Formats: sequence, structure tokens, C-alpha cells
Amino acid sequence: MKVALVYDRVNKWGGAERVLLALHKIFPDAPLYTSVYDERKAAWAKVFRVKTSFLQNFPFASENHEYYALLMPLAFESFSFDEYDLVISVTSEAAKGIITKPGTRHICYCLTPTRYLWSGYDEYFKNSFFRFISRPVISYLRFWDKIASQRPDAFIAISKEVQKRIKKYYDRTSSVIYPPLTLDGASRLTHFPRDACSNLITVQEFPRSLNESRCLTKNLLQDQPKSTFSSLKNGQPENSNRQSSIINGQYFLIVSRLVPYKKIDLPIRVFNKLGLPLKIVGTGIEENRLKRMAKSNIELLGSLTDKELVEYYKDCRALIFPGIEDFGLTIIEAQSFGKPVVAFRKGGSKESIINGRTGIFFDSQTEKSLSDAILKFQKMNFNPQDLIKNAEKYSFEEFKLKIQEEISHLITKYS
Repeated sequence: MKVALVYDRVNKWGGAERVLLALHKIFPDAPLYTSVYDERKAAWAKVFRVKTSFLQNFPFASENHEYYALLMPLAFESFSFDEYDLVISVTSEAAKGIITKPGTRHICYCLTPTRYLWSGYDEYFKNSFFRFISRPVISYLRFWDKIASQRPDAFIAISKEVQKRIKKYYDRTSSVIYPPLTLDGASRLTHFPRDACSNLITVQEFPRSLNESRCLTKNLLQDQPKSTFSSLKNGQPENSNRQSSIINGQYFLIVSRLVPYKKIDLPIRVFNKLGLPLKIVGTGIEENRLKRMAKSNIELLGSLTDKELVEYYKDCRALIFPGIEDFGLTIIEAQSFGKPVVAFRKGGSKESIINGRTGIFFDSQTEKSLSDAILKFQKMNFNPQDLIKNAEKYSFEEFKLKIQEEISHLITKYS
């Protein structure tokens, strides 16, 4: 069986890109089709045979894909998948709109229905004049997006939150398969005493699915070396000599792309007032503005290798998660190191945090609400064993088995 992967654009590094690397581990021979590819910003994709659309030849398209939003539908419709038996699109935008022949099955692993067209429309188009002049473009893209959403044979949502959106905006049913935890898995538990983890289920101890023995999918699921997820900076292996100024458990941590909808300015304002130490990992268009906002107790670290990021997770007090996310992989990463999370009670965070045991919530994106939650957190105790056990549910092995079962079900349905 020949498999292909499709992704909206290959020019950044984040949680979705970790999902693609996990799928590469399952389907090592599958090429990656995408609209544009920026090798400088997406060195993680060097493990793939990347096949780009005609947009790759357009000026500035690989860096500023948003200039060509009207051409994105055509870019994905221009690909031919006639030689493949299965195509998996990983998308929050246009990749689901590929056109396949009747004998080629298409599974859409949906990160979210196109955010700026649907759930995030008001956030993206706050300016009334910009909203007015963009109305014809948005109307066309919404029309196409609805048509494109009917093309996949099956939808997989990354969370129950996204599952609801898929039903609301596309009127499609979907199963839920959570993204896998892939950050430096070999060393994840070494920060804790052995007796604290002795009664936990490890990745290797997860029960094997009966479907795993099916001949059709058995050959698809080949284990690859764990080095697929080794030390990465923007997805690129890198040796680092960075010297850390970490004091164990004495700072709060944010790991995020620095873009407006992530709401990183909120915790910066709060920590400016509280005076507590905060470290922020990530880059993005908001970086310079956030640096200007931050006082001396707040440090913006930029992009880190996975090896460096692991150390910051190990030695932080808690992760701060201020935005509305489709899932929130960093929540699971923090818990896998026994670190609790202070999160906004909306979106995917409600599915991955056990309130009072693996973290706490705040109920509005205001300084008072977050500040109150942090002060409350300071008086609480958390058992690292509870946090690690919760994170184990999101193992790569579990992800692989569920992807396998979804493929098996789809093949059976159309056989």
C-alpha cells in the first residue's frame, strides 16, 4: 500500500509538525505534499521527500504564504494522488481540499477547521475596515472550505473540542485521536525517583489492539529509530553549548509560538505585577513587542533545541497556558515531567488537565483571573506521579495503534 502525507505549509515548527514526524515514524516512505516549503524555517522536514505546489515558485510565497490565500485552494487541487492507495492530510487550512480518485482513500487529521474563517474570525478581523474590504475573499474561501470538507473519506479530530467544530462548521462526524507525546521520550522519567514511577504503565506495557494483527495494516506500521525525535531547534538537530541560569522549580514557564491568538501578553502583564520569574520559549511575530513589555523578571529565550527544552521543563515550577488551543501539546509535555499547568479553562486544555491534580484553571482571560489562579497555585501541592501517569495516555504507541485502527476501519468500509 502506497501512502502520502499532505500538510498546509512547511515553513514553521510547532505541535502540528511533531504530529507529522510521528506519522513519518509510522510511514517512513510516505512523501509530504505541501503548498510551500521554507528549508530555513523547517529543517525538521529534511526527513521527508517534500513535494511542493506551483506556489513555491511565486515571490515570497514560502515565507509569506498569506499573500496567496486565494490561490491555496488551487494549489492543493493541482496535486495528483493517482499512484497512492491512502492519503493522510494534516491540516488546519486547505490541505483537506485535495482531490483523489475513487480508489484512493483520504483521511483528514484535522487540527481545527480553518481558524481565520470560522472559530477565530472575530479575532483575526477586529478592524472593521479590514473586515469590510476582505468580505468577498472570506466569502469565497468559506464557500470553498465547506466544499473541501466533504472530500475526505474520514475525519480525525485532535481533540473533542475540534470534533465539535468539525460538526458545527462542516457537518461531518469524526473520531478523536490525540496527538502523541514525542519530546525526548527516552529521558522523560529520569528526573524522578524510580520508586515514584514504579507502578506506572509504560509505553511498552500498553495493551496491543486485536486489529494490529491484520495483514493489511501490519506492513504499514514499521517502527523507526527513536532518533526521529532527537534534539531539535525549529525541527533541526543541533548541538548546544547554551548555559542555563536555572534554579530548580523557581520559575514559571511558557512554551509557545509568539502570535496574537496565543495571548502571551496576558501572563507578561500579570508577571510584571507579581514580580515572579517567568521564562518564555518560542519565537513569532509578537516577539519584539513582548520583549518591550517584559520587565527584568521575565526572560524570552527564543527557540531552543529539544534537549534544552527538556531541561527547562524539568526545572520549572509550572507551565502557564493562557490561550484557547485546539489541544495543547505543551500541556502534556509539562505533565510528562511531573510539572502542573495553570491554564485557561476553554478549548483543548479541559481534556488534558485534571483540575486540582495535574493543574488548575482560570476562567477568564483577564489579569485578575490569571493572577488569582497563580496565587492559588502557590499554596497547592501536586504529586508528580499523578502528572506523569496522566501524560502516559498520550504515548506514541497509543497514537500509532489508533491510527492503525482508523485505517483498518476505513479500508474495511470501502472493501
